[in-house]
Amino acid sequence: MRRRVDPRPLRRRQLPELSQNLRHRPRASRRVRPGCRQATLLALKFTATLTAAIFAGAALYINLVEHPARMRLDTRAAAMEWAPAYARATWMQAPLAVVSFLAGVGAWWSGGGVGWAVAALLIGAVVPVTFLIIMPTNQLLLAPGRDLASTETRGLLERWARLHAVRTVLSLAATVLYGALAVGS
Repeated sequence: MRRRVDPRPLRRRQLPELSQNLRHRPRASRRVRPGCRQATLLALKFTATLTAAIFAGAALYINLVEHPARMRLDTRAAAMEWAPAYARATWMQAPLAVVSFLAGVGAWWSGGGVGWAVAALLIGAVVPVTFLIIMPTNQLLLAPGRDLASTETRGLLERWARLHAVRTVLSLAATVLYGALAVGS
């Protein structure tokens, strides 16, 4: 004999019994232990702070030492030295900014507090600043056929230094904030 199915809808009081059986229960192995969470948060904070500090140190060196020394050369030599230095610095500084941003956001997401998100946004801001504000000047300086000895080239190098100072200030602010948050926690 076939069992008859009651076509009436389930009553509300029957739902908790059924939903208890369907409810997802994570396995014990998937649960994050408090000590592991703290270690992850500490690692994220350390990574964010360290990479921001390295970025800021490199940016500050460029603004205070490298570029002023470059500008003491004649314009042609300064422009010729700027191009390979810029290319090499890009491969160092871009990953540092991205890693610091991601680690800072991760620290905030993991319960580090909103200050970590603010600092992450400060260091992360160097990426759009580079692409939207500094890149047009870079492209003019790297343009094929540019007269490297011209006064226009010298003006672009001076402008580049002022624009790069924005990245330096953003990275220093992020580093100071990260440091203060790390010491305070």
